[in-house]
Amino acid sequence: MTAPKQQRSPPNTTDALFEVNDGVATLIFNRDDVRNVLTGTHLIDDINRVCHWINHNPEIACLVISANGKAFSAGGNIKDMQSKQGMFGGDGFSVQDAYRHGIQTMTMNIYQLEVPVIAAINGAAIGAGMDLCCMCDIRLGCEYTKLGETFVNLGIIPGDGGAWFLPRLVGAQRAAELTFSGRIIKAEQALDYGLLMDIVPADELLQRAQQLARSFADKPRQALRISKRLLQAGHRLPLRDFLDYCASQQSLCHDSDQHQQALAAMLEQL
Repeated sequence: MTAPKQQRSPPNTTDALFEVNDGVATLIFNRDDVRNVLTGTHLIDDINRVCHWINHNPEIACLVISANGKAFSAGGNIKDMQSKQGMFGGDGFSVQDAYRHGIQTMTMNIYQLEVPVIAAINGAAIGAGMDLCCMCDIRLGCEYTKLGETFVNLGIIPGDGGAWFLPRLVGAQRAAELTFSGRIIKAEQALDYGLLMDIVPADELLQRAQQLARSFADKPRQALRISKRLLQAGHRLPLRDFLDYCASQQSLCHDSDQHQQALAAMLEQL
């Protein structure tokens, strides 16, 4: 099988800003006019395009996701829901397909992303906006961060897969309470629940996320990507199968130039 060609030029985005510096990719949602809703904008397409590009560019080490404006993301466009426009139009089968071929493609692309993903949550992340944060590996918040699994308030469910991610972060009981109540929590409570790794001042949030991303980028990048695979595989494999997988992936690492370079650099420090 022919290896995929590396796409060196960054992808074009429509409703988000995208930049790459020293192996760190940063995607900034830029639709503050609609509180960075994921549906009814091009943000899902932007996310998917960026994920695909990163997976085909081994020099990228980490992705940071944040937003301009007061909100990280308000999730779904409730005006479109009310008027049954866009992905919410048509009969039940049409809406089902719209989810499967729309927002759920974002879910799978974020999950299958081969590099660490850091969410720098600058404001409210509601519904699908919160679920997107939960799909990331690390979440940083600020004094303006609010999180809410609010679907039930609208008489719907987390159709983007949020009910798969949330219990893995906060446990079954806490996830159930947040899902059934639809309540919105502030940053301090989110930190206590394990939804946030840290809270930093809003004017330092993006810089802190990028600093963390750069610390990952300083590591051998093949091992970094394989480490991400292991963390995901651990969710679905029995221990014996997981250990076999670890052995096979470790053999690739031992055979790599990056491993030899890292060993040489370490020995020079002794």
